[in-house]
Amino acid sequence: MPMRRILILVALALFLGAAPAHAQFFQFPFFGRRPEPAPRHRHQVVPKTPKTEPQAEAPPDITTPYDPDLDRLAQILGTLHFLRNLCGANEGPKWRDEAQALIEAEAPTGTRHDKMVDSFNRGYLDYKQVYRTCTPAAHVVIRRFLEEGARISRDVTARYAN
Repeated sequence: MPMRRILILVALALFLGAAPAHAQFFQFPFFGRRPEPAPRHRHQVVPKTPKTEPQAEAPPDITTPYDPDLDRLAQILGTLHFLRNLCGANEGPKWRDEAQALIEAEAPTGTRHDKMVDSFNRGYLDYKQVYRTCTPAAHVVIRRFLEEGARISRDVTARYAN
């Protein structure tokens, strides 16, 4: 019995006397040193200009029901631009030019334009991180994306063309 009491008291003393753990100690890449605090950003106030003449407002971006399809198509074109050149198709900027024509036809400016450009770049960069050389799997991806891109083009044209 006395031994049990002593063990309980020792465990209680260790528990109560222990310093709080620093959760950031094990975070990579710090390993023991505290991370630097994030810089504080002050909001800049843009002074209002007095209205002397009525200014034309920019037209709002129009969204269409086929925007997700166009974003996917732009992503596929980015992937094809990377993989076809990696696999030695010697097509140059063919797929980039196709994406550029698609973007200019659908959204020459605004957030729709930026979103489509981001989709193209995401497709390019995602596969650039994965593939360093042309492999049989890359050929399968190319074939599947060619089929999916053709299907999206057919579906959008059939459904929404004038």
